[in-house]
Amino acid sequence: MGVQPKIAKRKGRAPGSRGKSRGGKKAPGSRLTPTEIEEIFRRFYKMSPHPKTELRYADPFTLLVAVVLSAQATDSSVNKATPELFKLADTPEKLIALGEAALTDKIKTIGLYRGKARNLIALSQKLIAEFDGKVPDNREALQTLPGVGRKTANVVLNVAFGQPTIAVDTHIFRVSNRTGLAPGKTPLDVELTLDRVVPERYKHNCHHWLILHGRYVCKARKPECWRCLINDICLYEPKTPPPAPS
Repeated sequence: MGVQPKIAKRKGRAPGSRGKSRGGKKAPGSRLTPTEIEEIFRRFYKMSPHPKTELRYADPFTLLVAVVLSAQATDSSVNKATPELFKLADTPEKLIALGEAALTDKIKTIGLYRGKARNLIALSQKLIAEFDGKVPDNREALQTLPGVGRKTANVVLNVAFGQPTIAVDTHIFRVSNRTGLAPGKTPLDVELTLDRVVPERYKHNCHHWLILHGRYVCKARKPECWRCLINDICLYEPKTPPPAPS
């Protein structure tokens, strides 16, 4: 999602018990107060006012294809395959004409490529048959397409149509639970809590900021707390210290 953000250094709290909560009335479903949540997104906005997806696309259809391909795969792996694919097939009609075998060959460097190729052909057929070849701009219709779940639909609605939907991937799920922002046992739990607690003016860019933060700073194996923009608000303990000088 764009370039790696520049993260300011901040001092965290002294290490203690993990997840220790602070005082103050919490936002509904969150372990943080509304003031803390507002401050988190104020800092994200100041750092990167206009975050973007890292997937390369030209229109709603090519975005939809890229997002379907990105399931259980990295954006970088998708971006390596799609330029050549989109030169040949950047509409539902052209993708169907390309055929499943040729499509499979074009995306074989991406995980689960065989199933994705089948879904993309079927998805294109359904778009032509039921939506006049256009990508629909509502979640219910999008989720009727083969290979499109709630997360994919939310990405398309947010990026292609400017809707304030929140697509919860593994990065957002981790950051939301780790920080205390929106704890939940499932992606839907986290999404619904984020939808309740994130201030409206920040909601459209919310998932971009959280994905960037999880991808580059709040990493799965070892969060880089020493350079985290929000480590004084985050409830994760003990904070990861900076690496020892070499």
